[in-house]
Amino acid sequence: MKLKNWLLLSYLIVMILPLIAAYLLFAWITAYNNDQKVKESYETSNQLQAIRLILDNPSLYQTGIERTDVDKLANDQLSIILYNPDGLVMYTSNPALNPTHSIPSKERLYNNLYKLEQGYRTYSYKQPVFEGSNLVGIFQIDFARDEWVAGVSDRGLLVLGIFLTVFLLVYMAIAYLVNRKLNRRLTGLMDEMTAFASGKTVQETETNQDEIGELTRRFYEMRREIDSSRKVIEKEQQEKEYMIATISHDLKTPLTSIKAYAESLNGELHLSESERKEYQEVIIEKSNFMKQMLDDLLTYTLMQSPTYEMEVVQVEGDEFFEMLISDYEPLCRRKNIDLIAYSDVFGIYDVNPKQMIRVADNLMINAIQHTNIGGKIWFAAISNQKTPPSWLYEFVETSFDFKQYVYLIVQNEGKGIALDKIAEIFNPLFQEDQARSKKEEHGTGLGLSITKQIIIKHGGNIDLYSKEEIGTCVMIQLPKREKGENSETDEEN
Repeated sequence: MKLKNWLLLSYLIVMILPLIAAYLLFAWITAYNNDQKVKESYETSNQLQAIRLILDNPSLYQTGIERTDVDKLANDQLSIILYNPDGLVMYTSNPALNPTHSIPSKERLYNNLYKLEQGYRTYSYKQPVFEGSNLVGIFQIDFARDEWVAGVSDRGLLVLGIFLTVFLLVYMAIAYLVNRKLNRRLTGLMDEMTAFASGKTVQETETNQDEIGELTRRFYEMRREIDSSRKVIEKEQQEKEYMIATISHDLKTPLTSIKAYAESLNGELHLSESERKEYQEVIIEKSNFMKQMLDDLLTYTLMQSPTYEMEVVQVEGDEFFEMLISDYEPLCRRKNIDLIAYSDVFGIYDVNPKQMIRVADNLMINAIQHTNIGGKIWFAAISNQKTPPSWLYEFVETSFDFKQYVYLIVQNEGKGIALDKIAEIFNPLFQEDQARSKKEEHGTGLGLSITKQIIIKHGGNIDLYSKEEIGTCVMIQLPKREKGENSETDEEN
């Protein structure tokens, strides 16, 4: 049950149960009073009949006489008053309340004659007395209701006690349920939050289907996301530290060589012209390598920034991708590698030409470096085919959607990559050959990582498939431009 509904039900119970208890107690005391009233009225009526026979005596209303019989009737529970026709009190059994010779108002005196009136503390009865046709007096009888009053008082206290007990029981039950359903769970959730903030392990518990349960589930989800983010941050920090250490080492090596050759050129006057030229070429080569490393590092850092937005332009697919895959024959020919390159693309695309050229260079240079002499490399851009290329390796598992995407494929024969290293291939500074002495031959180690970031910035995807002793295939998927979609080029035109 939702907490809102539960709280509303609790409030309703707290309000209604005491009212029901009060009503039941009131009904009980009313029923008791009615039973007592019938019983008491019957007894009083019987007692009244005997007293009326005595008081209905005209001689009792004469002055200066003894009223012994009347004195015998009066007691603590019975009060008698005799009036003359003018309303003067001639006799009273309780002079303190009704002194003799007092005269009540005639309206009060003559009202409700022959009627047994019920009051809270007494029953009252008044009746005139006649001698012949002459009114000689009026008598009033008051029957005390002490027993009834005492019973009502006792039951009133009992009713109050029962009502307070019911109210306290309801209050304690609701307080217990509120503590169990709200306070205890909220306190437990706060303790878990405090423990998590302190870095302690939080054991997830089963949650209810209510607001606190939903809040707890959201906290667990947030905790898992924070833990995941922490791991990512820790991994990125480790990668940054490793990158700094690696690049520092890689920069130190060519700097040492540059320094040594520069000192030789500056200090050794007996060097031949060919030696000087060789030293200068080494210095230039090492400087170019350092420039390339710093350029790759700057590009990688730029691509990692979440605020960086790559500028793109609209291009015709057939022209751009034909240009992109061309001009790699001379590099392959130097290593006696057979290059099979072709483009079969249609559609319009939003790309950054400079960065896409960097992608093609990175992939082709990497493929050439890992292809044996006499091997083959396939470099293709396709979006106008109904079936995948026939030369694609069988272990390449992907589904093609030529209507929506263009596929840039670089496949080479060679040693291949071990299965356990494929997942790390796009990590920065990862190289299958970890020998530092060959670092300069294999580049900076940021090429594939930069390539992946560039493709992601284009809204595309890149996958690598490889099998040892067979070869490697890198497949890039780039989306076509939607029809009618505005671009910067459209706006400029």
